[in-house]
Amino acid sequence: MTATETSRETGAGAAVHGGTPIGPRVIAFARDYAALILLVAVFVTLSIISSSFLSFTNIMNILNQNAPLAIIAVAGTFVIVSGAFDLSTAAMYSVVSVVAASIATSTGSVWLALLAAPVLGLVMGALNGLAVTRLNVHSFLATLASSLVYKAVAVLVTGGSLITVTTSGFSELGRGKVAGIFFSVLILIAVFAVASLLLNGTVFGRHVFAVGGNPEAAHLSGVRVDRVKVIVFALSGLAVGIAGAIGVSRLASGQPQAGTGLELQAIAAVILGGSSIYGGIGAVWRSLVGVFLIALIGNGFDILNVNPQMKDLVTGVIILAAVALAAADRRRR
Repeated sequence: MTATETSRETGAGAAVHGGTPIGPRVIAFARDYAALILLVAVFVTLSIISSSFLSFTNIMNILNQNAPLAIIAVAGTFVIVSGAFDLSTAAMYSVVSVVAASIATSTGSVWLALLAAPVLGLVMGALNGLAVTRLNVHSFLATLASSLVYKAVAVLVTGGSLITVTTSGFSELGRGKVAGIFFSVLILIAVFAVASLLLNGTVFGRHVFAVGGNPEAAHLSGVRVDRVKVIVFALSGLAVGIAGAIGVSRLASGQPQAGTGLELQAIAAVILGGSSIYGGIGAVWRSLVGVFLIALIGNGFDILNVNPQMKDLVTGVIILAAVALAAADRRRR
């Protein structure tokens, strides 16, 4: 990791050693590590109050259930760091889900169906990137519009109905295990490793930070800003395709409503983890922290049998606090 990149990833945290007042230091520290500290605190608390929480089966189930969202959030980190948003992830998830199910039922080929999902996701993501760059439309509006298109495609493919897959072996990707570990968890680990290397150890990763920090300066420095944006959206689509393949395999069915709410959950996890909603600052591991913090809060409320509405309230307050911290840190800088 270069000095410049380190400065980006840690943001102002790298500059507080030059006599910055205590207030900004606290803000920077909270932005960088509050979610991680809270995750550890929730984990320890649940381990103490529930004898079943720390079991291998429960931990593995939490990882397995949240693996698709985590994969989407990992790729979403690139989009957020580049200063953009992808609101079409849920709609893309629906499309890859129903297309994979349709291929499986019509051809009987498990591999063709499950490989079609990431390929289709990659194409849809690249189209999002082209819409943002070629049409010069803000990513918020461009992906909001494309999400409507993709949702319509999902309904047209299915006629609004559920597609049940009975092909032998189709559920293996979503439900299968090796040495007691779900395939989905292993895929998440691989995606995390590749994404971390790509964002922190390559020229492309430095360009993503540069585009998110100041696109005009990045352009003047020779960075091909539009190409970077297209690639980050393509990566987001690819991740949605991988997550969709896991999801449709796990449920052995595709439906146009699959993935509802995933786009907001993924963005919330990335922001909650400490990546800046304004771009230029972030890390892949932060997004995983955000995903599993939300997951553990949900698991804890289930264990304690607390009103589900309280779970949404607490999660919303924490996310609001994370956004407020990012805003305060941006004003300080």
